[in-house]
Amino acid sequence: MVQAEKFGIYLNPKEGKVVRITSPYWFPEKPDWVFLTPEVNATLVAIRELAQEKRLVKDASSIQWGSIPVRD
Repeated sequence: MVQAEKFGIYLNPKEGKVVRITSPYWFPEKPDWVFLTPEVNATLVAIRELAQEKRLVKDASSIQWGSIPVRD
């Protein structure tokens, strides 16, 4: 069963990385990852603004795209 409600943009505040999840391949886990928005096409600018509004990071301009882990 596909868990589409988990699709979206996730932030790792400690690393300042965001990932876009659009498949059930891997879902980021709490507490390291915070679900930001279900809008999978959100721009990095919009993501930074959202993280700043939610006070998840001190310097939202440092947020960058990350990558999902590769499974064996």
